[in-house]
Parts: sequence; C-alpha cells; structure tokens
Amino acid sequence: MSFTHLDDAGHARMVDVTRKQPTVRSATARGFVRCSIEVVSALRDGTVPKGDVLAVARIAGIQAAKRTPELLPLAHVIGVHGAAVDLRIVDDGVEIEATVRTADRTGVEMEALTAVSVAGLAIVDMVKGLDKGTAIHDVRIVAKTGGKSGDWHRPGEE
Repeated sequence: MSFTHLDDAGHARMVDVTRKQPTVRSATARGFVRCSIEVVSALRDGTVPKGDVLAVARIAGIQAAKRTPELLPLAHVIGVHGAAVDLRIVDDGVEIEATVRTADRTGVEMEALTAVSVAGLAIVDMVKGLDKGTAIHDVRIVAKTGGKSGDWHRPGEE
C-alpha cells in the first residue's frame, strides 16, 4: 500500500499536482456551535457584549479559507475564487455552512472545513464571556464537485 503524502523513504511530502489540469471545483462543509439558551437569546437580540458575532464569524471563516495552506502543512496553495459562510441561529446554537470554489488543480475540501472551523472558533471567542460551555460540533464535508473523483454528496445531507 502506498501513501500519497509519503515518499519512498516514508517522509512527508506535498503531492505534485503540476501535470493536472485546472478544473472548476467546489466543496461545502457544515458544523454546529452549541450554545446555552442565554447565548442564543443574546445572539438573536444582538446584545452580545463583544458585538456582531455573526458578522465577525462570517469574515473569519472567509479569511480562514484563503489561509488554509498556512495552517495545514501539506495543503496546496490554490486560488480561492469564491467563499461564502452562512450562519443560522437555531434554538440550541448556530448552524454554519461554508462553500468554497476554485478553478485549480486540486479540491477545496480543506478550505471549506477550515472556514467552518474558524467561523465556529470566532463564535466561541465572541460568546465565551457569556457561556464557557459553548462548543463546536460535527464539522464535516457535505458535498464536493469537480476533479477526477467527480461529485459527491454525504448521504442524509440535503
């Protein structure tokens, strides 16, 4: 069995995608930040002392998607040509969805996951003074398009 990120000596390496042709690709990830009733109420009322939590989380997620190769040592530097981070307050927290798009040689799954993760971290940072128990849950890829492996959708996700 061979591993794509290890050379013959077992050392980590970045996969060489030089010969691959750029194609249009996208990835969508989701996650959830579980919050107390008090935090959800403050989010809905816009009374979180640190300010507009959702605006900060949205920008943090977009910025994170663009900086993914700085965080993940074997991730390729690719053009992030589109990034959207959507947040929805629900009764027990905040649902996060990020879709990242590119026209490049490799996919944007890690960028979408990073966007969701950092948006979640931004929410926790903004509300931790109200509830130290706020936690990020269930960060996952739910869909991807393009590339050699084609389209994929996580079963059970809309």
